[in-house]
Amino acid sequence: MKIVGVRLAMLRVPLKTPFKTALRTVESVEDVVVMVDTDTGHVGFGEAPATAVITGDTHGSIIDAIRYYIAPPLVGMEVADLQRITRSVQSALEKNTSAKAAVEIAVHDLWGQLHGAPLYKLLGGGDPVVTTDITISVNAIETMVADSISAVDRGFGALKLKVGKDIAVDIERVKAIHAAVGGRALLRLDANQGWTAKQAVSALLALEDAGIPLDLVEQPVKARDIAGLRYVSERVQTPVMADESAYGPLEVLELIRRQAADIINIKLMKAGGISNALRMADIASLHGIECMMGCMLESSISVAAAVHLAVARSDTITRIDLDGPSLCTFNPVVGGVVFDESRISVPDDSGLGIRDVRGLEAITMPEACRGAGG
Repeated sequence: MKIVGVRLAMLRVPLKTPFKTALRTVESVEDVVVMVDTDTGHVGFGEAPATAVITGDTHGSIIDAIRYYIAPPLVGMEVADLQRITRSVQSALEKNTSAKAAVEIAVHDLWGQLHGAPLYKLLGGGDPVVTTDITISVNAIETMVADSISAVDRGFGALKLKVGKDIAVDIERVKAIHAAVGGRALLRLDANQGWTAKQAVSALLALEDAGIPLDLVEQPVKARDIAGLRYVSERVQTPVMADESAYGPLEVLELIRRQAADIINIKLMKAGGISNALRMADIASLHGIECMMGCMLESSISVAAAVHLAVARSDTITRIDLDGPSLCTFNPVVGGVVFDESRISVPDDSGLGIRDVRGLEAITMPEACRGAGG
């Protein structure tokens, strides 16, 4: 199976409600979709969101990185030579992790199809059913309480509460939600870098003193403030999870060396794809550090790849935050991973199992990237 072309398209899916964090407000998934064509007629699918405030990637940078740097060298390569392909993707240019992730996902999809097996089985196997939490966007307290009750009534057993806007209000938000759903769902806080280290300690101690158990607090301080992460970790009982501070394997090693975080959040778009995400999980495993598998605002194309990886490394990836498809008004993907509220199940189809994606808007590619499918 040889790569003969790479195509790009835009995918737009409205969200059920606006997605609000301390960093941004988003009303729809607007992602770049990658389709890698082969001489056998097989197509591999990948996807990348523009998350400029986190990864620095925009739609324009993702598209140009793929069509001018990443895609041209891949044409003519054998899908069986996966390591050579991933090396080519990772060395094509600096940074641009979302673009690299999208292409790596598509190629891993093809690799699974080549071997006639679901991707997770080739990566290590595991139970093909996982359970995700769901994000509760930062809003007025009464709105967050209502959203939390609705999520629990729909079967979600873990809620990720967005905070980080106003520390006093954040504390009241969590207290109100705990009063409404305490004992029915795990509560996870995500400050999205919105607090200082001292603010984080103050807020978490106030919640702990109030008898509110928290499963974790995610990225309470700025991404580069590793000393701040350690400061928080040393002073609270709540497990501290690094997200924006943990882009790839090198950052994970540094976090472990400095004992700055209890949990690592792995996201394909930060890591630059499946190859580095696997390394992150394996490094964490060697040091006895648990991980979460997370996502940006992505549809069930790239989130499916994250599910496969989470299943294959389930001993280390003990928490799942793959609610992107559940936040969308519809699923544009035909086939593949099944997202049913909190329950996510992987079929026995080869690769990612994706047969088609509806509603794509084609993006023009250079001649060097076009093959039989272009």
